[in-house]
Amino acid sequence: MTTPLTLVPGRRPDGTPHLAVTGEIDMSNAGSLADALNATPGPLVLDLTAVGYLDSAGLSVLFAHADRLTLIATPLLAPVLTVSGLADLATVHGLDDGRPTS
Repeated sequence: MTTPLTLVPGRRPDGTPHLAVTGEIDMSNAGSLADALNATPGPLVLDLTAVGYLDSAGLSVLFAHADRLTLIATPLLAPVLTVSGLADLATVHGLDDGRPTS
């Protein structure tokens, strides 16, 4: 059973828009993520630390916004972002040491 996708918008202390994502990102809900990203212009911090699964539909949505995203990912998700090439286009921070993974 898929974990439902939850999107919680907010702002970081410096005023940068922040979107916390929880659950699984797949073909069934990638449109909701796309809508949320489209509704937030400019730079955006996307917190993926509570995402347990990300398929190609979700990656496609992230690629469309890569030039303005800073992604926060777990060490488990970071390899998916690297192998897909997304880490070459967006800034990706891991949880292990706070440094960018790419």
